This record gives sequence, C-alpha cells and structure tokens, in this order.
Amino acid sequence: MFSKIKEDINVVFERDPAARTRWEILTTYPGVHALLIHRVSHWLWQMRFYWLARFSSYIARWLTGIEIHPGAVIGRRVFIDHGMGVVIGETAIIGDDCTLYHGVTLGGTSWNKGKRHPTLSNGVVIGAGAKVLGPITIGAKAKIGSNAVVVKDVPDNATAVGIPARLIDQEQPRQQDAVSDKIGFAAYAVSDNMNDPLNKAIHTLIEHIALQDAQLQTVKEQLAKLGADIETDTEVGQAFDVNSINKIVD
Repeated sequence: MFSKIKEDINVVFERDPAARTRWEILTTYPGVHALLIHRVSHWLWQMRFYWLARFSSYIARWLTGIEIHPGAVIGRRVFIDHGMGVVIGETAIIGDDCTLYHGVTLGGTSWNKGKRHPTLSNGVVIGAGAKVLGPITIGAKAKIGSNAVVVKDVPDNATAVGIPARLIDQEQPRQQDAVSDKIGFAAYAVSDNMNDPLNKAIHTLIEHIALQDAQLQTVKEQLAKLGADIETDTEVGQAFDVNSINKIVD
C-alpha cells in the first residue's frame, strides 16, 4: 500500500512540470487524493464492506470532484491531472502508467451486470473530456485525443480522435511517424496555430499523402509478386516501370 502511495506521488513529478515538492503534491493535488482514497475503498470493496466502500468513494467525490467506483481496478503509477469531472465505472480496469486528464469518462453502454466498462492497457493517455464507453480495450501506449468518443477497441500505440473516434496513427504506417507527435494528439485539443486555415489544410494534406504512400507501397508489393520490374528514384520518390506494368495488364 505505502509503496503504491509513494509511486503515486513520485509520478506527478514526471508528468506535471508545475509540481515542486512532495508536500505540495500530497496536500493540493486532487488526483492524488482520489487515488489514495480509492486504494482504501477498493480494499473495503474486496472485503465485501460494500456500503462503507461506496461511502468512502462518495467522500472522495465530494472532496475532489473525481468519481471512482470502489470496484474499479487501478494499477500503479496512474496520474489523474486536474481531475475535475473524471468518472470511472465499476468494472473499469486501468493498467500501470496511465494518464487521465479532467473530464474523462470510462463509462458503460449497458444496464446489464457484468463487464461493461473499458479496460486500459499500460501506458494509455486519455485527453481532457474524452469518453471511452463500453467493455472495450485500449491498447498499450495508445492515446485518446481530447473530447473523443471511443466505442471500439483501439490497438497498441495508436492515436484515436474525433466523434466517433477514428484512428489517425498506428505503429505500422511509418509515413506518419514524423507528424503524429506534432498533430496526432494533444491533451487539451490545442496545438500551435490550431485556428489557422492554412495550417489545418496542410495537416489534412499530410494525412492524405501518408495514406497514399501506404496504398502505393501495397501496389508495389503486389506488382513485385507478379514479376514487374520496379525502379526506385530516391530523389523523386518511388516509381514503377510502366512497360512492365503494361505487360502484366496485357
């Protein structure tokens, strides 16, 4: 228990540059307070002291604005930044090293008993205001953008944004690696020049080009299987031997 509390405090220094001292964190960070009380209420829940567990979580909600059901399973080194409005349902499971910003909901989509809330794998980051709903799984080190509504599984290392959420970055498409850190995810849905129409248009073009590159690579691989000679121009880009392609088509 005490080792988890120490980790909950130390992890704030890693993820919040405003943190100065452990005393400040222990006395003024509602996310830390909510997790500390949840450790106790979850133990009471496991001991079948259900009312006492619910009452302690209610006190935590009143003090911090963060509602965590005592039945939820939360791993180590989880950080809830700011925290106001965070809701975590009964059957939710949060892995180690996850980060949740304010306004996040890990909710259910059914009134049936049983598993009805999300499972977050290790290292997941969920941006402010995002809603992750249903018994879905968010893969390791995945990122959920601000205000996104996620109702389907998200693979490892992927980034999901929008309503309903769509994947804009995964580990496989190498073409997107250079831009995903810049435009793929923002905890507060803001970035440099976010209201600049030209900036938005360029970002859209970059995503479109990345998709075309992936499709072109697929075509290249299929042509190679058919015996086509494929030439590569490192300065201009990838190009195909048109005569070879025409022979295959004929």
